[in-house]
Amino acid sequence: MHQQPSEQAGKSQKGKDVRHANIIAAKAVADSIRTSLGPKGMDKMIQDGKGGVIITNDGATILKQMSVAHPTARMLVELSKAQDVEAGDGTTSVVVIAGALLGAAEGLLNKGIHPQVISEAFLSAAEQSQTYLQSMSVQVDLNDRESLIKSASTSLNSKVVSQSSALLAPMAVDAVLKIVE
Repeated sequence: MHQQPSEQAGKSQKGKDVRHANIIAAKAVADSIRTSLGPKGMDKMIQDGKGGVIITNDGATILKQMSVAHPTARMLVELSKAQDVEAGDGTTSVVVIAGALLGAAEGLLNKGIHPQVISEAFLSAAEQSQTYLQSMSVQVDLNDRESLIKSASTSLNSKVVSQSSALLAPMAVDAVLKIVE
């Protein structure tokens, strides 16, 4: 059965509306935790379902406490959880970056650029980014304990234990080196 032009235009508009609603929902989640990012991130006061209050600037904790109904917004919460499982860090950053990418995509969609073109451009940018990061990477020398401690200390600076990084970094490096041996 052949569709009339008005039916096709209606479906096209509905698709645009759904895309727009999905982007808005996901950006709302990203915006809600964006201000908690980094060492100067602001604390959020969250009331749980039982009336208890949590004060935190940890993005993963904020996302866990949010009651998110929209499927696309829930995907960002799941993205944060996956980041936590994979790396144990960057749970807020990954959601904020995803929100920024969706904002950029929205701007391109508003200019009339086809979603497939945007998707292909994002994939190309990801490949180019990976190549660039590989070119600037530095080989890790497991015999250079001081560099390993410096790296461990840097990664601990974003954690609650940052005040103890001078004590914990050497302990972590020594523990890993014992396992490697």
